[in-house]
Amino acid sequence: MTEKEPHRRLVIAGSGIAGLTAAIYAARANNDPLVLEGDEPGGQLTLTTDVANYPGFPEGIDGTELVNRMKKQARNFGAEVENGIVASIDDSTRPFEVELTNGTVYTCDAFIAASGASARTLGIPGEDDLMGYGVSTCATCDGAFFRDEDMLVIGGGDAAMEEASFLTKFADTVYLAHRREEFRAEDYWVDRITEHVDSGDIEIMRNTEAVEIHGSREDGIDGVSLVRHPEGHPKEKLDSDRADEVEHFEQDVGAVFLAIGHTPNTAYLEETNVELDGTGYVRTRGGRDGGRTETAVPGIFGAGDVVDHHYQQAVTAAGMGSQAALDADDFLEDEAETADAAAGVAETDD
Repeated sequence: MTEKEPHRRLVIAGSGIAGLTAAIYAARANNDPLVLEGDEPGGQLTLTTDVANYPGFPEGIDGTELVNRMKKQARNFGAEVENGIVASIDDSTRPFEVELTNGTVYTCDAFIAASGASARTLGIPGEDDLMGYGVSTCATCDGAFFRDEDMLVIGGGDAAMEEASFLTKFADTVYLAHRREEFRAEDYWVDRITEHVDSGDIEIMRNTEAVEIHGSREDGIDGVSLVRHPEGHPKEKLDSDRADEVEHFEQDVGAVFLAIGHTPNTAYLEETNVELDGTGYVRTRGGRDGGRTETAVPGIFGAGDVVDHHYQQAVTAAGMGSQAALDADDFLEDEAETADAAAGVAETDD
């Protein structure tokens, strides 16, 4: 049985940097925002122990501390923050109906999707079973638990390079496995990794993919089965007539860190008229003028990593969060003016 809550002027899905920045701006504009924390309260920044590139913190700041400061700031201005995961939105009615996974239903005049993105996994045997027991998606969270072990990082972008570099503080050797020959990371990170390779801290496994993780929850990870092919993407070749060209080998490691990208948390928008791209990211208007965070549905806006699949930085998420709140405020004011004008016409007719 659904339980309807009092109507809200603005609901924000997500309590990461984008959602909380939107809440700060929306609360200051007297739009009484309700922030629903989602299943990852605080977003990905809470997995980062040292945020060194957020403006205003020359000595860096712990990600969780930064999020908590922003949450306090939002509440100080009047935002309400509650636990809750959005299951669906009915955009066929006005006001919108926002249903949570626990059955609670909110109605609202405007909605900001700032629900972020979640780390991708490989879908190989042993991965789910050992997640949190040696398999991790966050080196800064879990690296210190495997001090003096050999560790494997999987990925070829900036995140993989950053995680591998960070893990050299703790690991005996860090192995970096990438399914292609060339990395997708920026030159800065490739150069950093090359320095670690030269010093013997990191060993690169090109054209290599993991196919199974071995171990138990009691004893942790024993090792990983990998495949390699000189032309890359070896797992694809396992199911082809080139399977005999693929090299199979085992690697003894005590931890595996996945850094292979993210999936936007937008399942709750799939039945709406909000446009999503081929990978599930929210499409917004963009452009140079106001309203750039508006989706295809008037009154629904997008901000942060749920929209941004390129930059994915805390500072860009904050900027987009402020834009979404300002766009929502403009929308709400226009709606109020339209309603007032309609009421005036009705009174004149009477």
